Amino acid sequence: MKITVYSLIAFLFTSAIYAQNKPAEKAIYELRNYTSERISSYDTLGANDDGNWKNKIEPGETRTIGEVQGPGIFKHIWMTIASNEIDHLKKIVLRMYWDGEETPSVETPIGDFFGLGLGRYFLYDSKFLSVGSQRALNASFPMPFQKSAKVTITNDGERAIDAFYYNIDWEKHNSLPEDIGYFHAQYRQSQPTDGWTTDWKLNGEPEINNKTNTSGEGNYIIMEAEGKGHFIGVTHSLIQNQGDWWGEGDEMIYIDGAEEPQIHGTGAEDYYLGAWCYGGCGINPFGNAKPTFDYSEYGNPLNGGDDRGAQWMVYRFHSESPVTFNKSIKMTIEHGHANHRSDNYYTVGYWYQVEPHIDFPELPLVEDRIPQLQNIEGPTRGKN
Repeated sequence: MKITVYSLIAFLFTSAIYAQNKPAEKAIYELRNYTSERISSYDTLGANDDGNWKNKIEPGETRTIGEVQGPGIFKHIWMTIASNEIDHLKKIVLRMYWDGEETPSVETPIGDFFGLGLGRYFLYDSKFLSVGSQRALNASFPMPFQKSAKVTITNDGERAIDAFYYNIDWEKHNSLPEDIGYFHAQYRQSQPTDGWTTDWKLNGEPEINNKTNTSGEGNYIIMEAEGKGHFIGVTHSLIQNQGDWWGEGDEMIYIDGAEEPQIHGTGAEDYYLGAWCYGGCGINPFGNAKPTFDYSEYGNPLNGGDDRGAQWMVYRFHSESPVTFNKSIKMTIEHGHANHRSDNYYTVGYWYQVEPHIDFPELPLVEDRIPQLQNIEGPTRGKN
């Protein structure tokens, strides 16, 4: 009985200390000390040319859609695009710059930034990203800056963007803490990933299942950064170039220059907080259906099955406990067990860090960003 009482006292004491140190969240009725601002595509002449139909974004053009002075915090971004060009979500590039920096802290095809990495629209809702009916793109990552913020759009397509609508709601503050982390988003892809064999029919064959990978050599890299900050998540789109289940690969996260991963997971669907091949693996309480889901911190809103050509999107956010780093971080994931598979991966990693940041990898040429099924040997169908 004493153990139970002492445990309860310890729990209450710990909870009280945590409550004292936890940053207080303002109740909705508590007044704020910032001014509410908006960057918008509204027609400044008072007519209804809100998306700037009269001034199309031509092929090859980069247009600054917003440039403001801080201190401030972007709180919500809404965008929608009037374009009938196929794959325009992969051909339009979104960039963001903080405090006058020369290289962007955000650089990604606009579709990928909002989780639409396959060049197609579908609806889903998460804590930080959502796509509403028709083509409504929404992001609610807080994005603070001390001096200035600039947002640009580049049209790498072959046709003009007929109109580009946007509202960026932000708060202008008198001051922000000196130790803020700046928001970053980095695009990467492999089309395809470099699998070490095509001589296989099922993921579980002994030659594959028994291969070891302790160093992470050949892993797909989602993002790398140097400095101090924390990693908050990833959106991951993919096309299966081979049959069977794509998600046998472990996540491995290397922090502060470590040669071995401090965080080592048990499989891709586990990292993305699903289970049992998202309804494959012979265990599916929904019968032959391929259920999808889109929760606050994780989801699988696109589930294409496990045959060659299947298309998927999964995401994971770490807002409950961001992955911290003091010097550096490298976020990686295997493509299949010990990297045996050759599928197409398209990812955006999201994180906060102090500036300056290291250079991002060069953005692939527009023709190389278009998702295309690759002619890869190996199995063509799943086992279910």
